[in-house]
Amino acid sequence: MLTYKNTLKLIKELDWKLIITVLAIFCFGIVVLSSATHVNETGDYSQLYKQGLAFILGMIMIIGILCLDYNFLGKYYKGLYLVSLLLLAVVLVPGLGQNRGGAVSWLKIGPLDFQTSELVKLTFILSYAKIVESKKGKLNNLKEIIPLVIYAFPFIGLLFAQPDLGTAIVFCCIIAGMLFTAGLDIKLIKRAIIIALVSLPIMYMMMASHQKVRIEAFLHPDDPSYEGNYQVIQSMIAIGSGGFGGKGLYNGSQSQNDFLPVQDSDFIFAVIGEELGVWGMTLVIALYIVFLLRMLVIAREAKDFYGTLIVVGVMSMFAYQIIQNIGMTVALIPVTGVTLPFISYGGSSLLTSLANLGLVLNVCMRKKKINF
Repeated sequence: MLTYKNTLKLIKELDWKLIITVLAIFCFGIVVLSSATHVNETGDYSQLYKQGLAFILGMIMIIGILCLDYNFLGKYYKGLYLVSLLLLAVVLVPGLGQNRGGAVSWLKIGPLDFQTSELVKLTFILSYAKIVESKKGKLNNLKEIIPLVIYAFPFIGLLFAQPDLGTAIVFCCIIAGMLFTAGLDIKLIKRAIIIALVSLPIMYMMMASHQKVRIEAFLHPDDPSYEGNYQVIQSMIAIGSGGFGGKGLYNGSQSQNDFLPVQDSDFIFAVIGEELGVWGMTLVIALYIVFLLRMLVIAREAKDFYGTLIVVGVMSMFAYQIIQNIGMTVALIPVTGVTLPFISYGGSSLLTSLANLGLVLNVCMRKKKINF
């Protein structure tokens, strides 16, 4: 049972550098979001209020998560596994799932809309880390790896069924990060890469039509006739016109005149580039690097391997989302619906990001340095 004195000791163990970094990213994002939503012209602060409310709710979630030892949560990994599958499957039931952006991944309950796969990221990390923990140092043959693949396969399959390729890749990154940390043999990694490359044509044929269009658009970035290239071209124009110093907050021609689609969420990084220039983009990237490095430190100092895997899973998730979002904004990666953590507008995305941050802080406040 936690006493007042023990609670204070745990709070002191929190990584305040990580917390301050997240607060800085969020505050920066609110300022940019105010420009992306034209509050200076419309006076409509509704999106900012909703984003702020989501952040407050997320902080409450973090406090709740910190009250429970992550090892206690890990005891229920089988239940978390089943709940995760149910949440991904329920949106595929006719009449329940909502189609957005070509993927049936949203669930509407009364006035509440949320993307179930966002919540599943958290429950999947808790359950999958527990399974991988028992395989530490044993992942040098297919006999040990196949059960882990089978365990993860239903999640990837349900995400492809929606079809939500972007989120499926996020889960693959979480899995890859954990397996690598658990000591996956380098020879098997090389074979997996070769198999993945050889399988690309088959994967392409299995993609939904809107996903194929995005791939074709990526291969022909200068051709505006391809659906999806318009937003990328506008994004490149916005970033290019911003230069080093930017045009100034609320002064971007592409963003303020609505030439830039989904500028409050998927392409908000382009707003940063246009209005705050190279300096603004560099500041955001620097904050994200600090954010990821702090999590790496926490992973290394975790008191047990389960805690390490949880943090690595969360870190892998965030790393992919950051790279994917910025990469698609500058036409280096095909467009997906992956948002920029703590900056893009979206309640379910922000809540999930904060909840996963809560898992990291949970491991951090109960740390005891170990060698692994």
